[in-house]
Amino acid sequence: QRLAHRRRQNRDHAQIFHTMFSRALHRAAIIRTPQFASYVSRAHPQKTPEFAVPQAFESILQDTQDRIAFRQQKWERNAQARKEKRLKEGADAASAEDQGPYRNQDETVSMAINLNLDPRRPGQALRGTVALPHGTGKKVSVMVFTENADLAKTAKESGGALHAGGEELIDQIANGEVTVDNLDRSLATQEIMPKLSKALARVLGPRGLMPNPKVGTLFTDADELLQSLQQQSQNVQYRTEKSGIVHVPIGKASFGLDKLVDNARSVCKELQSVKPDKYGKGKSGKKMGKNVRYWLRASVSATQGRGVRLDMRTVDPSSPYFMKDPDSM
Repeated sequence: QRLAHRRRQNRDHAQIFHTMFSRALHRAAIIRTPQFASYVSRAHPQKTPEFAVPQAFESILQDTQDRIAFRQQKWERNAQARKEKRLKEGADAASAEDQGPYRNQDETVSMAINLNLDPRRPGQALRGTVALPHGTGKKVSVMVFTENADLAKTAKESGGALHAGGEELIDQIANGEVTVDNLDRSLATQEIMPKLSKALARVLGPRGLMPNPKVGTLFTDADELLQSLQQQSQNVQYRTEKSGIVHVPIGKASFGLDKLVDNARSVCKELQSVKPDKYGKGKSGKKMGKNVRYWLRASVSATQGRGVRLDMRTVDPSSPYFMKDPDSM
């Protein structure tokens, strides 16, 4: 019996060793090429593939179409289950049916660009507004603060502002009569800023709604404010994060390839135009080298999709392959 027990233990130990050895070989798999042999493991991860901007957008749009088809099929497949559920809840036969076609989701396509910037240093905290040629596909709710009664009336009636007014509107927001939770942006004229800052700085500031000349939401001329109000659906605000990353939505998946590429081109050109003279994430006080890159990494993604890494040659406006496919040239 002891001999049989030892044999079983040896057999179990050999099986465990074989399993662990197989897993180790799988993790450190050897990929051989005619030129060199590289190892893929936790210490030597496989390089993330990079795609040109047109190819990346084509891949994202194809994925969104696949998800739209999947959601539509799921909706049609569960039609009978929805009807039975409504009947159990007490609905009649007419109201138990679907009250219209399935409203599928139009996903937003966003771009994340990692720049070689340190926002803690002077001149490297980029912030501004870029006008997209084809807009964002989103309706923007705007509030206008001004002491000009005629301007407030025009902004609310023909400009599409959600609320417009002066000191009375400020008091209504401070008393809680008018909410700013559903507000996307706020525009203001210069003369009302002292009252606005004193009364609503703690309300609008944390939400990023305080009018600021850096992002083009503070005006001295009434005509400029009305013109900007009509273009708010095309304007996108950007700001560098702590690690130097800029997130910008560039449109909806329903825009198609050409419109998304045009919007991405405008974003990249805007970030190139505001490029500071000195940049870099190295040690403070250290002189910037000659070959320091401004564009580090970029990727695009849809609302429910995975990110796709971009070839930086097609993102940098100073490159001859900007917004093009290098393989087709």
